Amino acid sequence: MRRFNRPDRLIATHNKANVTSIMLRVKVNQNDPTNLHEQVAAEIRRAIADGEANPGERLPPAKDLAAVIGVNTNTVLRALRTLRSEGLLEFRRGRGITITGQSERGVVVARARDLVNFARHHGYERAELIRIIDSI
Repeated sequence: MRRFNRPDRLIATHNKANVTSIMLRVKVNQNDPTNLHEQVAAEIRRAIADGEANPGERLPPAKDLAAVIGVNTNTVLRALRTLRSEGLLEFRRGRGITITGQSERGVVVARARDLVNFARHHGYERAELIRIIDSI
């Protein structure tokens, strides 16, 4: 694995596989009741939706991802299998893991906008809605 010392970006290279700053931002919370593999999958899903990881880009091996994220390799493998079943990743023997799909950030933004409008319609202000979301 080769690392370029830039505070905002890590490029890990292994068999022509790249991982950009998304892997540095993948954080898991051991105290969160959400399973670790679901947290990892959600963070990678978000990175794809935000355009930080694009179709055709390859991810490094799961063991390298696990080392960067700080979790067990099996946790990363389980997250990657989930994303494969959603059509976001493709596993190819000898070619590694490739991003094949695009998660729709627009869908999340649209739903959030709907929630804000719904809350406003029912008399909730932004600060109250944020407190409700934070309590979930």
